[in-house]
Amino acid sequence: MELRQLRHFVAVAEEGSFTVAAQRMNIVQSALSTSVRSLEDELDAKLFARTTRHVRLTAAGRAFLGKTREALDAIRQGREMVADIAALRRGKLSIGTVQSLPAFVDLPALLARFHGQYPDIEVHLCQGSASHLMDKVRAGKLDFAILPIGEPPAQLATTQIACESLVLACARGHRLAGMEEVSLATLAGEPFVDFEPAHGTRRLADRGFGEAGVERRIAFEVSDLDTLLALVARGLGVALVPQAVAEARGATLSFVPLAAPEICWELVVAYTEHGKTDGHGLDAAPGAFLELLVGRGAAAPEREPGAAERAEALPAS
Repeated sequence: MELRQLRHFVAVAEEGSFTVAAQRMNIVQSALSTSVRSLEDELDAKLFARTTRHVRLTAAGRAFLGKTREALDAIRQGREMVADIAALRRGKLSIGTVQSLPAFVDLPALLARFHGQYPDIEVHLCQGSASHLMDKVRAGKLDFAILPIGEPPAQLATTQIACESLVLACARGHRLAGMEEVSLATLAGEPFVDFEPAHGTRRLADRGFGEAGVERRIAFEVSDLDTLLALVARGLGVALVPQAVAEARGATLSFVPLAAPEICWELVVAYTEHGKTDGHGLDAAPGAFLELLVGRGAAAPEREPGAAERAEALPAS
């Protein structure tokens, strides 16, 4: 059963004539008759009672006409909905982010910009840990997630949208304070304050020291940035933190750039393998938002030294 057969059937029923229906459908009468006859054969029922002068619906035809109109109307509505989604006149967008993301990406500004362009798109925002968000992306519950990453995630593709260099944080009276740069080897004997394993930048720092072949001593393991910086300020150890944090806390601590090789804290958009940033595989709304995001529409303005409002927290992993 094909759509054209249903349309042919409705035309004959409404016009009461194969000749007039054929003109309406812009086909020859013989083709219209063949189409309706094939439909009757498939249904194993006569839809029309034909005479040399009149065509009228049978009982089966009257019953089938109502359902056919409903089906054609549903298809028309479906096509309109598809067109609206493709044209971003309707649709849904589900985004996941780690907490404290505005320190690195101005997501509220980007969402406002997106809403201004596409006011009828329904947007959902979900916060959580990086692992939790990636699980949701894999399960199809999120279109994509914005999160920090240390290693390529399984079954997901990523696109980098920001990269923050890690710098050394130390007390103002520390022997390394004021240096132009410091190597990882120089830090071998220093007591470190760091996050608990698998949290914050811990894995990133561990990997950096491991690749450099440098052993370090971790004296304190914490779960939040404020405690980490407070311990460092008291001279109880040093820490590696993103540059944005250094610029926000420059009034109370000293920060020293790391010598090459740099350790970069990377912020990415994670999405399923089919959802590439060129739009292939993504629905229209996620594709449009991702284009803004990757096109630097989400980037926070360049930070000025001492701009504390830019980065008061480190995104959780």
